[in-house]
Amino acid sequence: MTMTRPQPAEFAQFYAGYISKVPDSGPAGLMKDQIAAFARLKALPEDKGNYAYADGKWTVKEVIGHLADAERVFSYRLTRIARGDQTPLAGFDENAWAKSAPHGRRKLADVVDEMMAIRRSTLALVGSLDETSIGNTGVANNNPVSARAICWILAGHTRHHLDILAERYGVEC
Repeated sequence: MTMTRPQPAEFAQFYAGYISKVPDSGPAGLMKDQIAAFARLKALPEDKGNYAYADGKWTVKEVIGHLADAERVFSYRLTRIARGDQTPLAGFDENAWAKSAPHGRRKLADVVDEMMAIRRSTLALVGSLDETSIGNTGVANNNPVSARAICWILAGHTRHHLDILAERYGVEC
């Protein structure tokens, strides 16, 4: 199924930057390609996994851990909304989560493996959706959002952070 780009009414404006990072061909291909990008991160030396480009910024491991946490949240939202659940879904504070998450104390390869497993699960979910389910809408973090938009946000959010890893951390993936 070809998944068309979501219309602006399908998502909160602050997600527009993520959605713009996804090619017109749709999110599924990009999401698959990102698994290979994560696999390349496993080759980094452990000390690079502990690198942060400035004081107060996340380390490489913490960025990847954030992606794993966010992917779980967005996949959960996607499941609920695609299934027609109209219950408003809460937001989350990624900075508070990062402070309490164990990502920085884990081995880089383990954090990357976790992200890759979560992504494969997300791809299975995205692949199961049909035209009706991707058109379903709900409310997440006090904003209307469609299942289609969440798919695009997932791919674009990851692209955003992989770009930051390349530009600010010197980590090509």
